[in-house]
Amino acid sequence: MPIVSPKIYHPHIIRDPNVCGGSPVIAGSRFPVRSVVHYVLHLGLTPEEMVEKFPHLTLSKVYDALAYYYDNTDEITEDIADNTEEDLHRQFDPSHEQTQTLPR
Repeated sequence: MPIVSPKIYHPHIIRDPNVCGGSPVIAGSRFPVRSVVHYVLHLGLTPEEMVEKFPHLTLSKVYDALAYYYDNTDEITEDIADNTEEDLHRQFDPSHEQTQTLPR
């Protein structure tokens, strides 16, 4: 008989098609799990530094986002690939202007 893993519940992570295109986000925010992964695993911020930088987050939310990533690595890796660095800049810095090269 195959072993079936129980569905893991992440109380601080939601998916809403009207928020960030349906990407997993921290509940009560528009902060995607992919961005937590970017800041912590790629830029080297600690979860504590994340909370300092983004005071609307809590340690439990940041750690739940990381746990969600580790439980759903393929999904979040694909979400990261689908969202460019330009999208991340626009999301966290509204003054960031997108430069676009027009075809000639």
